[in-house]
Amino acid sequence: MTESYPIRPEAAAAPTSGIVDTVNYGRTREGLIPLWVGEGDLATPAFISEAATRSLAAGETFYTYQRGIPELRAAIARRQGAILGKEIDPERIFVTSGGMPAVQMALRLVAGAGDEVVIPTPAWPNFVGALTVSGATPVEVALDPSPEGFSLDLARLEAALTPRTRAIVINSPANPTGWTATREELAAILEIARARGLWIVSDEIYTRFVWDERVMVGERAASFHDVMRPDDRVLFVQTLSKNYAMTGWRVGWLEAPAELGQTIENLVQYSTSGTPVFVQRAAIAALDHGEGFVQHQIARARRGRAIVAEALATLNAVRFAPPPGAFYAFFGIPGADSQVLARRIVDEANVGLAPGSAFGAGGADGLRLCFARKADDLEEAMRRLAPVLRDLPI
Repeated sequence: MTESYPIRPEAAAAPTSGIVDTVNYGRTREGLIPLWVGEGDLATPAFISEAATRSLAAGETFYTYQRGIPELRAAIARRQGAILGKEIDPERIFVTSGGMPAVQMALRLVAGAGDEVVIPTPAWPNFVGALTVSGATPVEVALDPSPEGFSLDLARLEAALTPRTRAIVINSPANPTGWTATREELAAILEIARARGLWIVSDEIYTRFVWDERVMVGERAASFHDVMRPDDRVLFVQTLSKNYAMTGWRVGWLEAPAELGQTIENLVQYSTSGTPVFVQRAAIAALDHGEGFVQHQIARARRGRAIVAEALATLNAVRFAPPPGAFYAFFGIPGADSQVLARRIVDEANVGLAPGSAFGAGGADGLRLCFARKADDLEEAMRRLAPVLRDLPI
């Protein structure tokens, strides 16, 4: 109850996470296989942790650069440049305490009370949450499911734009659906944004986890970097969490026009006041020496995708297409209440899945499974899930 403690309506409107609700329901179950959140089962590699330990031993425990230490900004620019095949200016890089602060800052830069931001859904719920607490209005445009996978209707996207629209959020490869835009689709979205004077907030954190050659540029997913001009209004949010098994470290970055540097520095100052130096040293080690580990992660996820896809293909009650990107299987059970079903799966299969209703429009009857995990766990999880899902009405 908030009546006795008056607070801002934006804060009171912050949505409860349907994912966290399910996790809290099942987290203490002995022997449960947790596939409900977006992380794998590998701990951070020792060479990354040791870099943080050395930094702590050297006494790097003081306030630091609000934009990030120069060495890390350079390392990010160098690694991204190698991945994207183009030069990235370190002055465009702003270190944040995780990917979520990068999202918050990006959205705060472009939208506020009275504004609208368009988001293809099902989508990571934190986008909607970040907009809600800032007073802006998220406008959901449902992706189209089909036997071949999810697709984005660009005409429907454009029809959702109004004079109040300030930005479009694009997450490709996408959490939770795995939808991945082609280079041509990204170019078309950018043209729509240019014509309306809109910003694009681009989340490309799963760009290395891509499985379909039709959406690839080299060995990664297509990026707005492939189609944008230097003056385009694109903000990129990124994190080290997924590639380097660093979800708990809370370190990421926002890539933005260098001209916005002082404004972004101010936002950092008034939120986190900078990312700990020892965490940034660990991030440098990851970026400079972690490519072998990233390739290992990708290989595990590819194997996990195959295990899950093969098992789901045998279940008539399940609507599923193997995702072209990211490391999630998002499958539908027509007519199901996903929140209720997720709890039933905890009780009957001792497997943790995220309910699709947590991801917005088009997700109500779906479940998300993270397959960035060792093969033995995934095989056992699918063995346990099969009886529960097989008994559902078609």
